[in-house]
Amino acid sequence: MQRFIQQRSKTQLVVGTLVKKGPAHIAAYTSILFLLIFLSASTVSSLWATLSTTSNSKRTSIANKTIVAAISTKHNGKRFFNTLNCTTTGNQTCSTSYPTTSTTLEINEDVCPEYFRWIHEDLRAWKATGISRDMVERAKETAHFRLIVKKGKIYVEKYKESIQTRDIFTIWGIMQLVRKYEGMVPDLELMFDCDDQPVVLARDYYHHDRNNITGPPPLFRYCADRWTRDIVFPDWSFWGWAEINIRPWEHVLKDVKEGNKRIKWNDREPFAYWKGNPFVAETRQDLLKCNVSNVHDWNARLFVQDWIQESQQGFNNSNVANQCTYRYKIYIEGFAWSVSEKYILACDSVTLLVKPRFHDFFIRSLQPLQHYWPIRDNDKCHSIKHAVHWGNNHMQQAQEIGRAASKFIQEELKMDYVYDYMFHLLNEYAKLLKFEPLVPEGAVELCPEAMACKRSVIEKKFMTESFVSEPSIKAPCSLPPPFEPNSLRIFYGNKLNVIRRIEKWEDNYWRNHNEQ
Repeated sequence: MQRFIQQRSKTQLVVGTLVKKGPAHIAAYTSILFLLIFLSASTVSSLWATLSTTSNSKRTSIANKTIVAAISTKHNGKRFFNTLNCTTTGNQTCSTSYPTTSTTLEINEDVCPEYFRWIHEDLRAWKATGISRDMVERAKETAHFRLIVKKGKIYVEKYKESIQTRDIFTIWGIMQLVRKYEGMVPDLELMFDCDDQPVVLARDYYHHDRNNITGPPPLFRYCADRWTRDIVFPDWSFWGWAEINIRPWEHVLKDVKEGNKRIKWNDREPFAYWKGNPFVAETRQDLLKCNVSNVHDWNARLFVQDWIQESQQGFNNSNVANQCTYRYKIYIEGFAWSVSEKYILACDSVTLLVKPRFHDFFIRSLQPLQHYWPIRDNDKCHSIKHAVHWGNNHMQQAQEIGRAASKFIQEELKMDYVYDYMFHLLNEYAKLLKFEPLVPEGAVELCPEAMACKRSVIEKKFMTESFVSEPSIKAPCSLPPPFEPNSLRIFYGNKLNVIRRIEKWEDNYWRNHNEQ
């Protein structure tokens, strides 16, 4: 299979052959050679001094090594990968010409967003012991697939079918990461569970006996909670959710940003909006009791999403960019965490966050009253009515909450940062491995053509839209340090105090309302 690559322009030093022509020539060549050596030494010395003293130098941790990335001041061009090259025969094989070695990248002066610090917390369970092969094998019990990165190539051993195409687009996402940071993703083996609820219970691995060092199985998935040790990872929808026609995240972000401009916040419907499938969880069915009726108006406008009917109508009424028409939008979990979270937060509307049990990889750093308004899960209707009443009477503050959440999503959850989060998580995970990653006999090597070319039209479309066509010329952002134990306690304490303050406002509101 042909693969066309446009190489970066390079300056090449051509060393000629020295021909013995007598003493004069030898003397001349010797003088020139000495001059070249002197100039080269001076240049290297000067460059090393610059890298050692300038504030632009930065150490980057790759696998178990720390390297200093070189600073490039001029780029003559980028090296482009080919686009997806699907043959008409249907026999797609992985090309041997894909680069697997690292390139010199520009220093990235950006420090990663605050939520990257949770990487350290999510891997803390294995900090003291490391990760053994036995631990990884124990994660196989519920995993949908094993993924191996070996010398820049991806291999997958599949164990069972996932819900819809979750596994396919998750693997596709990791493949794009490897393409984006070619040669930088270290060798590793991991197990991935694509189901909703976390399963690695922390209590099963808490031992009073210090000699018992059996650690939890490192199992990757999309969410966890305070009682589990599953390792949270960006969900499949960042590369598209084909079954319900949601495009890759990079395109959705642009669409929602434009959608936010159509109706100013003041001109939006002054109610709380939710649309979704209520039949996946009791808490959502409980939410429907807050819908407007002849008896009550809880300031909520709630709609049932019928995905079967929607698919038959071409998904005309489910475009997330067209749903930013209310001042307030409700986020409520389903069977576990919900993919809808990032779409709701992006809307400029005030997110009314029903008290969650689960967390994904970014939500833990968001703060109540700054990025969202907390809603009680055991008294949703009263809580929602008060939140909307408060917002409509404090419109400037309410708009600031909506804008802060939208700004966070647009700036700190952009696709570059999603890839950087994946890179740092996998890099830190690989450091903990106490064994050499191996490609098992049942594993299959995957590449873009092998994955995308045989998919359905819409799946292939989303893979094409999310395809990383060229490697990054900039290194990932710098991973911030772990939380200090005291700072984490303060973080949780401050968040709880704000929630309690809002609940007190709510209690006072209803006390005064009932007295009237």
